[in-house]
Order: sequence, then structure tokens, then C-alpha cells
Amino acid sequence: MSRRHRAEKRPVLPDPKYKDAVVSKFMSCLMYDGKRSVAEKIVYGAFDKIEIKSGNEPVKVFHDALENVRPHLEVRSRRVGGATYQVPVEVRAERAQALAIRWLIDSSRKRGETTMADRLSAELLDASNNRGNAVKKREDTHKMAEANRAFSHYRW
Repeated sequence: MSRRHRAEKRPVLPDPKYKDAVVSKFMSCLMYDGKRSVAEKIVYGAFDKIEIKSGNEPVKVFHDALENVRPHLEVRSRRVGGATYQVPVEVRAERAQALAIRWLIDSSRKRGETTMADRLSAELLDASNNRGNAVKKREDTHKMAEANRAFSHYRW
């Protein structure tokens, strides 16, 4: 990491179909080995399945799911005098979005459906209805932060 200055954030181009930058970012995180066309097929296939299953607009369901998975608090390790404390801190908006995307992708990869588009659509629908493994991960993170509230005075 450079000590001179922070690396500037590159602008994310919106995806071609829905013109949404967050969907484009989601595709980039889903992608393996630079295979963007495969990631696009998966995401757009999942969005088609969401539209069929729920009857709602898929991008709205996607944003609802992201909002429900996004954490507000997390714990960070802080060493004070030989002891390590789990200190609860608020999560920056950018990191919260990145964590939500990562948790949605991880939990959809661990599901049991046959294709990745099926898994992703099911996980997004679950998350938009406040259930599923990604939402459970957010609740566990919040519980951990709540349990360690006594160490919040070590915040820096």
C-alpha cells in the first residue's frame, strides 16, 4: 500500500441491460477468471427467474435484498495492553455494500439448487423477505457487536 496518497476509486460503469452501477458491481464480484459474459448470464437469468416467481421488478427486489443484508455494525480487533478486544464500530456505507454483496454471493453459492441462476434468484428473494443465510450472517454480526458493546470505549 502506498504511503504517499490513497488510491483513487475508479468509476463503475453501469450494466448494459438495467443501467445500474450496483448490479454491475455485483456482476464483477460474482465473476470468476474475468468471465464477464458468464456472470452476466447468471445475473440476468436470476433476474428473469425473480420476475417470474415474484412478479415484481427484479432490480427493486435486488436492492431490497442488498438493503436487508447490509450491516450497520461490526466488530474489529483492537489490542490494548496485551489483550485483544472485539470493539464494535459502525460500518462505512461503501464497506457495508461490499459486505452485503459478498455475503449474498457466498450464501447463494452454498445453496442446493442445480444452477447458479436458480441459487442466486432464491437467495435474493429470501433476502428481500428478510430471511436466508445472508440475512442470518448480518444478524450474527450485529449480535456480536451488541455483545461486545462494553468495549466500545476502546474505539479509535
